[in-house]
Amino acid sequence: MIEQTLHDKVPSTKDMKTSYVISPVNTEERAKLGMRGGDTVRVWQKIQEKGKTRLQAFEGLILAVKHGTTAGGTFTVRKVASGVGVEKVFPIYSPMIDKIEIIKRARVRRAKLYHIREKAAKEVRKQMRNIRVMKEVEAPAEVVAEEKTAE
Repeated sequence: MIEQTLHDKVPSTKDMKTSYVISPVNTEERAKLGMRGGDTVRVWQKIQEKGKTRLQAFEGLILAVKHGTTAGGTFTVRKVASGVGVEKVFPIYSPMIDKIEIIKRARVRRAKLYHIREKAAKEVRKQMRNIRVMKEVEAPAEVVAEEKTAE
């Protein structure tokens, strides 16, 4: 009889409809994005300057998503700015991220695309080699032209 009266006084979990707001971020929405390596994303980041907050976009390729959609999950975005590769690691549920837009999805064969760093460096080296060869080719032609005008 005592057990029954105590049980009647304690509300069941079905009856309680309270929700707790732990973070200002909509975690369900971020988890549903389903970001993967190879996706091109635009991350709108909140930046505070002189007491004001502004939004700045960081658009690039996702190299890696670590720890999935757990509380400590992160994703690494790489972009090339002024010929220099820039990478940023963003926590998925960071309140400093206003929104994440997936611009393009690409089919990739690996989960982590760290090999793109070397691929980009190799491409730059190839371009530098071509520039050096072009300068060497141009120099002898000028010398030959100057010799003809001197005669």
